[in-house]
Amino acid sequence: FGSSHFCSRRTPLAAQVHPSPESPLAHLSCCCCSGAAMGKNYYTVLGIDKNASQEDIKKAYRKSALKWHPDKNRERQEEASEKFREIAEAYDVLSDPEKKRIYDQFGEEGLKGGPRPEEAPPFNGPSGPSHGGFSYQFSGDPNDIFARFFKDSFQRSSSFAESPFEDVGGLFGGGMFPMGGMAMGPMGMGMNMGGGSSASGEHGRKRPAMFDLHCSLEDLYNGTTRKLKVKRTSTSLQRADEAVLEIAVKPGWKPGTKVTFQGEGDEFGNSGQAQDVVFVIREKRHPLYTREGSNLLHHRKIPLVDALTGFKFDLPHLEPDKTLRIAVNEIVTPTYTKVVKGKGMPSSKDPAEKGDLVVTFDIVYPKELPADSKERLKQVLPRF
Repeated sequence: FGSSHFCSRRTPLAAQVHPSPESPLAHLSCCCCSGAAMGKNYYTVLGIDKNASQEDIKKAYRKSALKWHPDKNRERQEEASEKFREIAEAYDVLSDPEKKRIYDQFGEEGLKGGPRPEEAPPFNGPSGPSHGGFSYQFSGDPNDIFARFFKDSFQRSSSFAESPFEDVGGLFGGGMFPMGGMAMGPMGMGMNMGGGSSASGEHGRKRPAMFDLHCSLEDLYNGTTRKLKVKRTSTSLQRADEAVLEIAVKPGWKPGTKVTFQGEGDEFGNSGQAQDVVFVIREKRHPLYTREGSNLLHHRKIPLVDALTGFKFDLPHLEPDKTLRIAVNEIVTPTYTKVVKGKGMPSSKDPAEKGDLVVTFDIVYPKELPADSKERLKQVLPRF
């Protein structure tokens, strides 16, 4: 792990082979690199292909960093700490476009200011063909990278973005028909979604009526059933003007999951065919948690005294009537994170398999202290 061979010149055949970090192939040298410099393969460290996008790199870092976080591997702390650091270094390089470009061309040694392999093409920098003047050394704190990553994830609101189908009632007009905590307006889909009375046949069926189904994190953790009453128009089809559509939301479903009811919308003209109705799962904002894949993120403020002396706190969980008692015995620094294994979201494929809970902290400092308290702190706290 981390010592695999890196090649800056891959043959087309080699580029099609993407071994996982556990695969024996990940440790083989390719034929074009006889005598070339050896170095870490950051792509192998994260378990991704060289053509991975920035989003893929983020996902891979999240998965690998959580897997090897020292809090989750207390029985093998030394090994976990080393791999956690390697993962942080790989992410630090591959998430930075300039570092990534130099690394892709010259490998680890070229990135870190070592000699460039003779067969590697020159780096066309701003001052001409050279890669000199760039010397990278990973000196960051892997815990700092981890904490910043998940704090940023907690603050992002991409999962809660406005939907293009948000205003269902305004789009179709008419009254609302609440059922099971949801509401739907009558669906004038032939006019608004199906392209008018001429929208028929295969062309029309490719344009379903789409609606958002907003679910709380509790719904997506435990599963729930939603019933929605809809109105639809029919010309030649013999069916009721109203239909009740039942959606069984499964534990672990993610935002963007689609549920399709075939032929439950408006009829296309006099064709005998009706529009599909598609519901898209949307995640409501939660006051305590943000979801990041299968993990739950929680961010809280703590006073300085708790950060220095340790504390416990109770956190209501998404499971009904369950509260987590979380103990923090370590000194909480600005880069500290607490990982609680198995307390994240369930997998939709296997609800028994759950992600992790990642807790990050903001430390609140006192605005002022009495002079005698300052003197006592000077006597107690070490100086560095």
